[in-house]
Amino acid sequence: MIEYISGKIAQLTPTYVIVDNHGIGYEMNISLTTFTDLENKTEVKILAHEIIREDAHTLFGFSTEAERELFRLLIGVSGVGANTARMILSSVPPSELGFVISTGDDKRLKAVKGVGAKTAQRIIVDLKDKIKPAGDTLFIEQPESTDTYDEALAALIMLGFPKPQSQKVLTRLFKDEPLLKVEQAIKKALTML
Repeated sequence: MIEYISGKIAQLTPTYVIVDNHGIGYEMNISLTTFTDLENKTEVKILAHEIIREDAHTLFGFSTEAERELFRLLIGVSGVGANTARMILSSVPPSELGFVISTGDDKRLKAVKGVGAKTAQRIIVDLKDKIKPAGDTLFIEQPESTDTYDEALAALIMLGFPKPQSQKVLTRLFKDEPLLKVEQAIKKALTML
């Protein structure tokens, strides 16, 4: 997986940036928030999220870790794809999105193009307990990491399951049964994914 790409901006538009890294141009889809952060810069380090499908390898770029984590949480919600998540982050700045979700403001989410009433409610229900705004800072609850949890997560990712969904299922499993062994956790997670 690509963690970040640093280099010179070869091209910048409101929807994507091309970063020249030693003669190779990487196209990364970005939100308007990241676009605003990158304007007037020539050298950048952009955090990445890579989505690999049979027909495409797509990179999404983020100027902050909070925005990337929100993106990953959003794509973990059933019915929310990468482009919808990017649209949400373009319409509602990451600093406000935590407040919108934690207060259940589905009207603000429904105002985003491509997000209907059911999707807005699903986002709020799925993420309300994972995102807690505190002043200007977002606290995104991460699952407690143990060796067993980490091994099970790595195995599920290697099997092709998305990381956010795998984390969600494993967190639920280990919350109910903290002493699960790796094999048991993987088998139970496979029935839930």
